[in-house]
Amino acid sequence: MLPEKPLPADPPDVPLAVDLDGTLVRTDTLHENLLALFKLAPWVLLLLPLWVLKGKAFFKAEVARRAALDASRLPYNEELLAFLREEQARGRRLVLATAADRRIADGVAAHLGLFSDVYASDGTVNLSGARKLARLKETLGTFDYAGNDGVDLPLWRESHRVVVVHAPAGVLKQARGLGREVHRVFERPRVGPRVWVKALRVHQWAKNALVFVPVLAAHKVMEPGLLLKAVLGFVAFSLCASSVYVLNDMLDLESDRRHPTKCKRPFAACALPVSTGVVLAPALLLAGAAVCLLLPPAFSALLATYYVLTLAYSLRLKQVVMLDVLVLAGLYTVRIFGGSLAVGVPTSSWLMMFSMFLFLSLALVKRLSEVRRLRQANETSAHGRGYLAQDYEQLASLGAAAGQVSVLVLALYITSKEVTALYSHHEWLWLLCPIMLYWVGRVWVLAHRGLVNEDPLVFALRDRVSYVVGLAAAVVLWVAR
Repeated sequence: MLPEKPLPADPPDVPLAVDLDGTLVRTDTLHENLLALFKLAPWVLLLLPLWVLKGKAFFKAEVARRAALDASRLPYNEELLAFLREEQARGRRLVLATAADRRIADGVAAHLGLFSDVYASDGTVNLSGARKLARLKETLGTFDYAGNDGVDLPLWRESHRVVVVHAPAGVLKQARGLGREVHRVFERPRVGPRVWVKALRVHQWAKNALVFVPVLAAHKVMEPGLLLKAVLGFVAFSLCASSVYVLNDMLDLESDRRHPTKCKRPFAACALPVSTGVVLAPALLLAGAAVCLLLPPAFSALLATYYVLTLAYSLRLKQVVMLDVLVLAGLYTVRIFGGSLAVGVPTSSWLMMFSMFLFLSLALVKRLSEVRRLRQANETSAHGRGYLAQDYEQLASLGAAAGQVSVLVLALYITSKEVTALYSHHEWLWLLCPIMLYWVGRVWVLAHRGLVNEDPLVFALRDRVSYVVGLAAAVVLWVAR
């Protein structure tokens, strides 16, 4: 927050009108309303064109009526809030003036307890631009105005003093050229490359390395043509997965803001606007589809199935107890099957069984960590999930059992005929069993201690012991060959 120049404090009798979207909150409440409505009842979106025909005010009212936002979970501009509290303490009259629907504005005003009056759209009148200016002049006479966008320039032109909040450089320049005193400038945070990397969840792309498993298991990694197809499959899955992550983050805004770590995600923290995500998600999906044109049609069909299943998970399935972890395990296994289709190498049924049980165990590790946080916070249930704090022991027993079954499947595979065809010294493969038992058991012990607070595969990528275990397994496979 930077003052333009030393200025005497405004007299308390000059009211300060404050905009909502992009100013008081670092998001657009209409955009978040639409996302909440899409998550709640996607079919209702078919009615949007009819609501638009009846005017913007009616449109906003219908959306707000069907998908209420929790005012306590909105991303407020804390720097501006501190300024407003100081002004209120001085006895200044604060007014919330917004084009958002009254339901949202009233909820924000009630939550903050700062505003003596609220002017908002009411289902008939869309209070933006000239209408907002006319309302402020009629009710307040002289006023200061805090806004953030080019649409606020006419209000700044007629205001006593100007407060600019997180405005683009061009808008800030125009505000300074209006001939009004710019009382406060709240600088817009910069968006660096790290924000985009976090939004795309590039670190999660490591999961897509599973597409290389079929070509590795078939001992054909040295064939350049097959390896290139596997790389293209990895790229397609990564682009598609990032599209899903962006969409999931936008649909989970309220739940993420309640979470101790997920609240820092770019869309939940409003480091990136929701409108950016609406464009980014389909763009990434189209890029992934373009890569699929270089691969067999069967791979494209599988990737489309993966996307639909992931979308269904984001909208509904993750709220269903146990079905959510089965879907997560299935999505991991789909990556392996996708690698098989990309390179044209058949996938062993043993590999699919092993991966399904192993990934079910890891998915349960993730849920166990979430339920453990519930217990620590003395909460009974997780927002947007179907699990209760009392499910901890049951999840632990199911997950540990699934991990042990995966090792049993591995042991049965070692005794099968397929092994003798691929490995000259297959007896060495028995060493994989204690290695896997150690790794799975260690992950579960650490999960019980609260040391696995993220996706278990991402945890493994940051865990030195997991690298040692992976190296030991690779040595065993090389010796057995």
